[in-house]
Amino acid sequence: MKKKLVALAAAVATLALSAVMLAGCSGGGDAQSADSAATDGSFTLAVGFDQGYPPYGYVGDDGQFTGFDLELAKAVCEKMGWELKLEPIDWDAKDALIGSGTINCIWNGFTMENRENDYTFSEPYMYNEQVVVVKKDSDAKKLEDLAGKTVLTQVDSAALHVLEDEKGQKALADTFKELQTIGDYNNAFMQLESGMVDAVACDLSIASYQMAAKPDTYVKLGVLAPENYAVGFKKGDTELAKQVTDALKALDEDGTVKQLCDKYADQGITYDNWVL
Repeated sequence: MKKKLVALAAAVATLALSAVMLAGCSGGGDAQSADSAATDGSFTLAVGFDQGYPPYGYVGDDGQFTGFDLELAKAVCEKMGWELKLEPIDWDAKDALIGSGTINCIWNGFTMENRENDYTFSEPYMYNEQVVVVKKDSDAKKLEDLAGKTVLTQVDSAALHVLEDEKGQKALADTFKELQTIGDYNNAFMQLESGMVDAVACDLSIASYQMAAKPDTYVKLGVLAPENYAVGFKKGDTELAKQVTDALKALDEDGTVKQLCDKYADQGITYDNWVL
């Protein structure tokens, strides 16, 4: 990758981007095909996302869907002349929804590693890591100290895959008292703060968001695995994946990506992790 991970930026740059509200229609109808995207100017990109996954996709203070990936998807649609349809989904239902055509992509801090056989992906656009977060007053100071402790992660998440993979961190997970799963990371960190669990395994961006919000509460314990984010499409939907990749490259060239990264810098996003 052309950029290496560096310390996450703390300052926010004011955006001069469009303040148009993200278009968020919910439910109803099947997503259009990639062929329509190539030939029909009225194409609608139906984006499936986890609405409890800041800073990539979440409900803002105004009650509207927002986040780095959702704004990135909106910018792609504006560049391509498409409509954007935001579909908040249950994360464990994503495969059924993309298979049925309810959505035509998953765009929400979506890890491509170990999923290549299940989806057609855009080119990777953001570097990420799977990490473990504990409370600052925890007696765990390194990953090995998690032995005998309860670790929580999101159901069907990349962190869970790493911890269950024989070639990943299963040996580490086997030392835990228990590896639990939960529907979303907001509740996971609530359980960590309350002391119901000892650690949370999650994406670096999620960890950075939570640590920025409560710097006196959480600390990163260690890295489980490096990875990359990409946009996931139904297997075989190569044309749409290519169109989105090309649009993302164009948005990087015109400075839009850098502006969005700066906007979300205080939530753990940094342009240094952009790899496309």
